[in-house]
Amino acid sequence: MPLLNLGILAHVDAGKTSLTERLLHTAGVIDEIGSVDAGSTTTDTLALERRRGITIKSAVVSFPLDGVTVNLIDTPGHPDFIAEVERVLGVLDGAVLVVSAVEGVQAQTRVLMRTLHRLRIPTLVFVNKIDRRGARDTAVLRQMAQRLAVPLVPMGTAAGLGTRAARFLPGLGPAALEALADQDDDLLAACLDGEVPQARLRRALAAQTRDARVHPVYFGSAITGAGVSELTDGIRRLLPTAAGDPDGPLSGTVFKVERGPAGEKVAYARLFSGTLRVRDRIPFGDGGSAHRDTSIDREARVTDGRVTDGRVTPTRATEGRVTALAVFDHGTDTRADHAGAGRIVKVWGLGGIRIGDALGTPGRSYEHHFAPPTLETVVVPGPGTDRRSLHLALTQLAEQDPLIGVRHDERRGETSVSLYGEVQKEVVQATLADEYGLDVTFRETTTLCIERPVGTGHAVEFNKKDPNPFLATVGLRVDPAPPGTGVAFRLEVELGSMPYAFFKAVEDTVRETLGQGLHGWQVTDCAVAMTHSGYSPRQSHAHQGFDKSMSSTGYDFRGLTPLVLTEALRRAGTLVHEPMHRFRLEAPADTLGALLPVLARLGAVPETAGTHGTACVLEGTVPAARVHALEQRLPGLTRGEGELETAFDHYAPVVRGAVPERPRTDHNPLNRKEYLLNVTRRIGE
Repeated sequence: MPLLNLGILAHVDAGKTSLTERLLHTAGVIDEIGSVDAGSTTTDTLALERRRGITIKSAVVSFPLDGVTVNLIDTPGHPDFIAEVERVLGVLDGAVLVVSAVEGVQAQTRVLMRTLHRLRIPTLVFVNKIDRRGARDTAVLRQMAQRLAVPLVPMGTAAGLGTRAARFLPGLGPAALEALADQDDDLLAACLDGEVPQARLRRALAAQTRDARVHPVYFGSAITGAGVSELTDGIRRLLPTAAGDPDGPLSGTVFKVERGPAGEKVAYARLFSGTLRVRDRIPFGDGGSAHRDTSIDREARVTDGRVTDGRVTPTRATEGRVTALAVFDHGTDTRADHAGAGRIVKVWGLGGIRIGDALGTPGRSYEHHFAPPTLETVVVPGPGTDRRSLHLALTQLAEQDPLIGVRHDERRGETSVSLYGEVQKEVVQATLADEYGLDVTFRETTTLCIERPVGTGHAVEFNKKDPNPFLATVGLRVDPAPPGTGVAFRLEVELGSMPYAFFKAVEDTVRETLGQGLHGWQVTDCAVAMTHSGYSPRQSHAHQGFDKSMSSTGYDFRGLTPLVLTEALRRAGTLVHEPMHRFRLEAPADTLGALLPVLARLGAVPETAGTHGTACVLEGTVPAARVHALEQRLPGLTRGEGELETAFDHYAPVVRGAVPERPRTDHNPLNRKEYLLNVTRRIGE
């Protein structure tokens, strides 16, 4: 049976989960439509999801549709969980973007459409809530055309707006014909010659939708069912089914990892090629997808490496045996002994699996443009909460969301987590309580900055020469690199000048040490070159075994590298950068006089201004640390009519106030005596 992996996406509260329930009910998978308010929906399975009425984790459920098995993936709508959404997009064949007929285009709507358009995912748009008071059709359509900036094809009109009798009237009108003709010169010529047959229009619509050149728009209500049958018909006719050769080499991508009841890892993967079977031993590791953090090179966890063109390139590969499989069918996941190309599967037995891993041969590649977390908070254990259990639980949560970083300070006995927003903090707190029985609170949320080198710095320490107590020679040069390039490590010494394991120890330690720069923030956008190397070959006394005091080990290189790298950074100098958000603020024009001084005090810089009817639209940048304050002040300044959209944009040098410092959690290589005392228990001069 053909397969279609379909994503449902929307800004929070646009009705995405309600639409999922309606689709499942229409297909006969569920007998009664669940309610978000009552916490009885099929896909919101977490206790917190049911309490809060929001989707936090993506969920997969299937239903049959005219001979096609649809794997429907319900995704979070809150911006704090955008990373969860982006991971899902690379495994989809098509998507439905839900827009509220009352609120219209919202901040997350624009983010989602930009991403769908960039990845060229065929997408239908469903304008929901036409039965609600204040619902609009043509106004929302115009707003989508302006703010989403993609070709839209109205599939009909709405009637009875704002009433329970609201309905969708299907039909391709002049606007639809114009949108299709803009993408097809032959169709445009045919339009100029006379009326175009409906059959030709439908063929053009299907072809252009599957190529993601146009996006059909339906109106309806997930609550009353209006327009849903037309939407399902569009899903069946206009979106492409999954492709892939079940007899080809195994190739898949992991997009979600969770823990089972016994604590075992369960991976959710899309299979693009081949067939996966229980008891198969399969390779997995980096390579299935490119995860590009827009500004920070995330900490590398490397188990292997290769050298090409003088550069040590981190890689990771391992094998595991599949102990169990499940596929999705008729609303639930069912155990299976095999699964072929096109399927979304749950896989047990791959203990070291991580989100983004490739199963088998790396195949379809997609690139994520994750905005980095810009907030950090210290987790405070409550009475009776064991700190080790807390650290283990937070580490497991970070496995399920790699963009949430866990930072442990052994000296202070503190653990910090990096986050996207306050709602995410509540989710972490509730998850620790519900799933791990751990009571925690949080300190005040702070902003995460980064450091970038401002010049070139070089340092070297030689083997067996004072004040170097390590049996190693390490020379490192730090150069600034363009923003967004992360960290590059390369060799400017002969690879054969010492054992490869020592080069590997230096590179791994360089990446780890760059996690805390001169001011304690992660150092990024730099190139580190190894300029000097040397070691003491393996030696032993006569008739005795290996003598560590005479021979270099990886410990020597791991111990010396932080001192050399920190000195090179000191000579290069670093500049602390804070995260900046791009904002779009729409407010009544007569409130502009009150708004501008407040924006200036918060460090916001309006770059463009325009009018939209009686409203004024400002766009510009604002420090991430000031966004919450702006959100709080806005209602009072605009009589409650102001609308604010913000999203991470870039990092900029800190220019206001003192340079922010971050407490160190390492052995502090900035202080040589303290470092050597901690690492070697000796004090060097």
